[in-house]
Amino acid sequence: MLISQQKRKENIAEYLLYMWQIEDLIRSFDCNIDAIEQKVISQFPAEQQADERQWFEGLITMMELEGKKKSGHLQVNTNILLLLAELHQQLLGSDKFPEYGAEFYRTLPIIVDLRARSQGNQAGELETCFNALYGTLLLKLQGKQLSEGTQKAMQQISRFIAMLSALFKKNEEEPLFEEPEV
Repeated sequence: MLISQQKRKENIAEYLLYMWQIEDLIRSFDCNIDAIEQKVISQFPAEQQADERQWFEGLITMMELEGKKKSGHLQVNTNILLLLAELHQQLLGSDKFPEYGAEFYRTLPIIVDLRARSQGNQAGELETCFNALYGTLLLKLQGKQLSEGTQKAMQQISRFIAMLSALFKKNEEEPLFEEPEV
């Protein structure tokens, strides 16, 4: 919980990838809080364990209620992706952030290639980037080697997502765009 709160404040992309990892961790324990407590929560300092258990229980409840026990992402995590997509569109539509648009268009061919390879996948541009980053993370955790081409592609995606994350943080601290009048 404390890790997620810190990541949420500092880097929204790291937060989202962390939360996807937590979803998979919970699934790996078949949503069993006692098993999670024994193997995961017990590794935290004693004074933090009750809060961690409560946090994991809340996530398990959400996964059960949302039908995400086997796959998919919690709505709260999907909402983060939607917020990022909204900012992404605003940034692309603004002439105040040409470096962002340039970074996106350097990344776009990679996104198009990834989407073509995952036939039938209807993921948006940002979700495609996050799926690629998460997949790469999982491969690294498994000790698998990445080809030079994949490494270069992931470096480009990482630069783009890092720029979006930095602008997201800046936007949360002080909005980059005026709110439309209703």
